[in-house]
Amino acid sequence: MKPEGGSGALALSLGDPAGIGPDIALMAWMRRNPARLPAFTVVGDPDVLASRAHALGLDVPLIEASPEDAYTRFADALPVTPVRYPEAVTAGKPNAANGRAVIETIRLSVEYAFEGRVDGVVTAPIAKSVLYEAGFKFPGHTEYLGALASKQVGFEVLPVMLLANQYLRVVPVTIHIPLNRVPKALRTENIVETGRVLAFGLERRFGIRSPRLAVSGLNPHAGENGALGMEDEEIIRPAVAQLQAEGILCYGPLPADTMFHEEARATYDAAICMYHDQALIPVKTLGFHDGVNVTLGLPFIRTSPDHGTAFDIAGTGKARPDSLIAAILMAAGMAASEAAALRN
Repeated sequence: MKPEGGSGALALSLGDPAGIGPDIALMAWMRRNPARLPAFTVVGDPDVLASRAHALGLDVPLIEASPEDAYTRFADALPVTPVRYPEAVTAGKPNAANGRAVIETIRLSVEYAFEGRVDGVVTAPIAKSVLYEAGFKFPGHTEYLGALASKQVGFEVLPVMLLANQYLRVVPVTIHIPLNRVPKALRTENIVETGRVLAFGLERRFGIRSPRLAVSGLNPHAGENGALGMEDEEIIRPAVAQLQAEGILCYGPLPADTMFHEEARATYDAAICMYHDQALIPVKTLGFHDGVNVTLGLPFIRTSPDHGTAFDIAGTGKARPDSLIAAILMAAGMAASEAAALRN
């Protein structure tokens, strides 16, 4: 059912067309009925999708459509909002000459969200190294989306990466930096701001009233009262106290090795972790194929499958659309929660 006041559809930027983005977009549409998949329009090149569908032996009718038309056309054909690539696309062989068009698919998808023409943005995987050759100036998707949002609203926004599946939600405070730089990169104020964005996002976009946050320590045994490092006492504990003082249900620092078993997970709605692998190892272990990357802190909804371009299997039929389907379903659920919050 089309949501009240919403477009009823999402924008799916195709990502790197030489990767598995086209494969999983086509496969997701094929599963639209058993998965009860909400409508989406692919922002990308319809010729690439047609070629990939032929290579995979998939009977997927395509129709060029504006974002507004996606909802009504989705049942019978896969809507595509065209962005043409300047050079031919070969599965498994990325081409930097198409990089600017890839960036344009992301920018347009965000523009459609700001204009209310779609209810949210789902992004298929990009290859950052390829985009760097095309002049991409950002560390990754998240930072680019943050820059686009900041330009639109006129002030700097803080994008926060949330990894989620049916078992666990986690947020890393530091992300793509070497492990030996994590202790110096951690700041009490960064943990506090991450907690604020996370708590607001869980309430506004996941419909969780008074969300509970668990905060990991940095060192083994959360520092063991300073015996194994002072960061837990001097940086993390004050952040937890500040969040509690602001009325956010938050506790820690907790030993990371006991935070993720089933009984522990029942005590919180999301976990804040101090570095990349501390967060991603448990969430990927618990649900590798259906993980979703969510960006909170943006003035629009964005999700993404939690995997890469997989150039080695693009066009072979070996890709799995599970994570993309989960990302589409989660984006639609977030849109519904936000619409309900705005009505109340």
